[in-house]
Amino acid sequence: MKQYYVYFTTNKNNNVIYVGVTGNLLQRIYQHKNKIFAGFTKKYNVDKLVYYEIYNNIEDAIRREKQLKNWHREWKMRLIEEHNPEFNDSYDNIK
Repeated sequence: MKQYYVYFTTNKNNNVIYVGVTGNLLQRIYQHKNKIFAGFTKKYNVDKLVYYEIYNNIEDAIRREKQLKNWHREWKMRLIEEHNPEFNDSYDNIK
């Protein structure tokens, strides 16, 4: 069964949060880390995976992404801290 991911990335200082959705988390984070596409994450060096959720259908994942993008920064930070208090990069753990 195909899985979809809603994820947060941040920069090395943890002061920028990007919320995204993808069907291939490993590939997408690789793209962020290697600055493959121009845009927000490349400009602000947002390439550290600090949080993600897994969904079985894309509609649910997109709905959740939109919800999280509307959250206040402090809510996003609290969610990350609940699951990853050290803001460790989770990329190596999902390889």
